[in-house]
Amino acid sequence: MTQFLAVTLNGLTLAALYFIVASGFTLVFGLMRNINLAHGSLYLLGGYVGFEALKVFDNWFFAVAAAFITIALLGALLQLLVFRHLDGQELRQTLITLALSIIFADLMLWYWGGQTYQISAPEMFQGPFRTGLDILPAYPAMRLINVVIALGIGIGLWLFLTRTRIGMMIRAGVDDRGMLQASGVNVHLVFAVTFAVGAGLAGIAGVLGGTVQSISPGEDIRILLASLVVVIVGGMGSVVGSAVGAVVIGLAEQYGLAYTPTYGALYTFIILIVVLAVRPQGLFGKEV
Repeated sequence: MTQFLAVTLNGLTLAALYFIVASGFTLVFGLMRNINLAHGSLYLLGGYVGFEALKVFDNWFFAVAAAFITIALLGALLQLLVFRHLDGQELRQTLITLALSIIFADLMLWYWGGQTYQISAPEMFQGPFRTGLDILPAYPAMRLINVVIALGIGIGLWLFLTRTRIGMMIRAGVDDRGMLQASGVNVHLVFAVTFAVGAGLAGIAGVLGGTVQSISPGEDIRILLASLVVVIVGGMGSVVGSAVGAVVIGLAEQYGLAYTPTYGALYTFIILIVVLAVRPQGLFGKEV
């Protein structure tokens, strides 16, 4: 029972990380219909930026803010300089984002090398959290904080999308992009803000991932693949779907590694195949 509870918590904390990355990913795709294959690079770069910011400011929260702002600005620049000129050219967008991910990976390898970096957690979140339960007396506090942050981001994203003017424009664009453009809304500005928010979320996730796990070359590909599976399972363009998909994939991954380590990785792809076969638009996606 102790192992089951610990594995379940590990799955939920991993799901929290996947959700933060995938929510930005699905937000960008939902509005722009563009699968950004450089999203994993933004995650890894956010982790490196957070690591460097922590050395300068010696404050984990400043490191998170620095990663969000830096990666959000990079995302806005990418949208303005690259994707804005490739509207409706899905194949070119996909190939260019793939090329960008390779370029980013090489640049990060050149600057930070092949070492593994660990971002120090804030002192208040270091060590175990005492649960008071006999079957699981303690659990790493920082992992639980990841879940709290993911919940906060989920609620904040919901408020942003439902209670702000720009959020309503984004939702309108998800439902009917042509109508949004015809109504006189500056679509390019909405696109830039959406891309910036989505990229910034990847930057935050990079710091969180570097704190509870680590950052190193290759993490960009791993997190990109995981977030792709999450948004396909949850449904492209659905933030709620990303949350549900992240929980499903996070738990499946951890249960698989704990109880059938030889075949652990298979469960994620079995879920992906079943969802695509039964409900191709994903659990919360809309038919197009």
